[in-house]
Amino acid sequence: MVVVQPAVPEIVENEIHESINARTESLQALRELGPPDLVHLIKTQPKAAVKEIGTYHHVTGVDASSSASLAAYINTLTYSIGENQLWFGRPQAWRITTGTYCCYNAFSRLDMRVNVTIPGTVDAYAVDERGEKRKATDALWLETYLCSVLRAFSYAEEGATIIVGCRKFNPITSTEVEHKFLDAAERLFFKGYQLGSDPEVQVPNVVSNHLTSGLLTYIHTTGRFASGVNLFEKLRSKEPEVASLLARVLIDADEEVKAVQLLYDTVKILPMDNSLLDVQAEFCMSKGRYDLALECAKRAVNSAPSEFTTWERLAQVYLKLEQYELALLTLNSCPMFTYQDRDIPKMPPPNKMHLPILQEAMLEEMNEDHFDPKQDHVDPMLLKLPAANLKGTFAKAYKILTEITSQIGWDTLLKCRSSVFVMEEEYREEKKNSSVATLRGTPRQSEDRVSSNGTDEKSETNGDEKSEDETDIGAASIEKPESAVPAEPKGSDDGTPPDDERSLAEKYTHFQNKRLCERWLDNLFMVLYEDLRVYTIWRSEYAQYKSQALPYKKNATEWEILGELAQRLHHHEESLEAFNATLKIRFSPKALKGLLKDQEKRRDSRNALDGIIKLTAWQYRRYSEFSPSLLLSIRKLIAEEGAVKVRSIVQSTNFPQSVLDLTHHYAQLCMAFRSSGSDG
Repeated sequence: MVVVQPAVPEIVENEIHESINARTESLQALRELGPPDLVHLIKTQPKAAVKEIGTYHHVTGVDASSSASLAAYINTLTYSIGENQLWFGRPQAWRITTGTYCCYNAFSRLDMRVNVTIPGTVDAYAVDERGEKRKATDALWLETYLCSVLRAFSYAEEGATIIVGCRKFNPITSTEVEHKFLDAAERLFFKGYQLGSDPEVQVPNVVSNHLTSGLLTYIHTTGRFASGVNLFEKLRSKEPEVASLLARVLIDADEEVKAVQLLYDTVKILPMDNSLLDVQAEFCMSKGRYDLALECAKRAVNSAPSEFTTWERLAQVYLKLEQYELALLTLNSCPMFTYQDRDIPKMPPPNKMHLPILQEAMLEEMNEDHFDPKQDHVDPMLLKLPAANLKGTFAKAYKILTEITSQIGWDTLLKCRSSVFVMEEEYREEKKNSSVATLRGTPRQSEDRVSSNGTDEKSETNGDEKSEDETDIGAASIEKPESAVPAEPKGSDDGTPPDDERSLAEKYTHFQNKRLCERWLDNLFMVLYEDLRVYTIWRSEYAQYKSQALPYKKNATEWEILGELAQRLHHHEESLEAFNATLKIRFSPKALKGLLKDQEKRRDSRNALDGIIKLTAWQYRRYSEFSPSLLLSIRKLIAEEGAVKVRSIVQSTNFPQSVLDLTHHYAQLCMAFRSSGSDG
């Protein structure tokens, strides 16, 4: 299968090797899977005034199983950018004399490096956190290879932080390469906890870490369920806990009877395994049996009270049961963790950057001529919405809060809040009556937290002075909860046992004495208030303009923000309306992705493929040939419509053939993996 490779970006150094030196210095600070691989080149141009320069780019998805495979990548660059090359718009003849490939091994916390002299030798070694050289062994290369595949999936979709000049390749393009990946995963599986875990997991373990997350992502994206079942069956024979991963794959593969039997058998062996209980709860919820899910979720919380995910699941169950007060109380009990972002390369300021655009990915609507900065002056009110920046456990908790609001409305939410949490006025009255002892936590804790809330109280007062539109969401009736107990409550001085030792039944049936709202949840209420306030102003203005038959004008960036705002608040139609308005002004990957979800849900294959073609071309412009989300979208369409029909629809569009060929390679991947529907 021949795939067009993305263009090669080049970031020019001020001093040769400064990028490698910066990477070496950053090794001590790495906490996750590590940054993308770094490729450093020394280029010469004997006839030019500047005879030697250093350039670099980042890359993911290159086979890092040996020094030879990394040296081969550098060798490919001698053909693509080492001969007659358009350099800042002018053809120039550069020659690559030296290349260095750096790939991080997160298991052993070493940077594996391959230095290639052209023509000449290949030197492979490892660099530790102190910058000292180590020998590169076969065992280290196995670890490095597995880390490189996991990183390729982790960095494939652009996050909040965009890494400039990063090429992204698909690390697994055939069943043979898949076998190599799964073999490495099997051999290193029980060391996976060393890699860390997703931000929502406090303590990585055998079944919750970056390795297991990567495996589940790969299996779900490609639909290679049989391979996943085979792997986890072998691992389960060594460790029964792996049954929770196997059950997830079986459910994903629509083998629900086998999954239920597996869970039944394993829970008898491990009755308090929170991962197994969570799979059960999630499965029961998918079948609408929230009563059964509730018991599983409660036991999971008792099993792992310090983990966010167990409390999150319990809150979700209460939400489905329409027990909103209990959902709020459960949310208040969630342990919140500081967000740990992916490892991002920290490089010195470049001399200049050469960022070419692949000719095969050229689409007229993506040209920069269509982007007018003057027309993108964004309303400050939209730029300051704090919800857009929530991450990790705080983003997950906010999602539950918005779901509650979408079901019962803002006013009812405030009533629920005031019925379960101590409000400021109540607190002051209790204090006046010298009955602070009825609140959990010591008086000193409560007083400290109240006094620290002054700024929040001030911001609420200022909020009441804003536009009249706010009254539509009950802004005038907002009462701020005052204080917070610690995330993991401790016993009081009089010998009262800690909350962890009391059963959930007691904890949730005897809450006549109101709780203190955690500070982070208190803040999320204000974040929600801001979202609702801006959303209400938008819809009020829109209705007013429409009633007067006047056009309602916003620029593309503002429509994008409004689309994401409506999406956060679960106003589906309004988000689609905003995203469509964005695309009428200019090309927008965010808007396209927002519409794609809806098109897939409605089985609107033609429009969905139209969006996929554009997004594929866009990712190539950003030096990426691989997007797991686009591969999953294509795979699902092929499963529903068949490969022949999907290919025909793609071919019938009016895009240039070179752009269509980029999209066809996802369909070819599905055929290589023998996905459902790809054989006919």
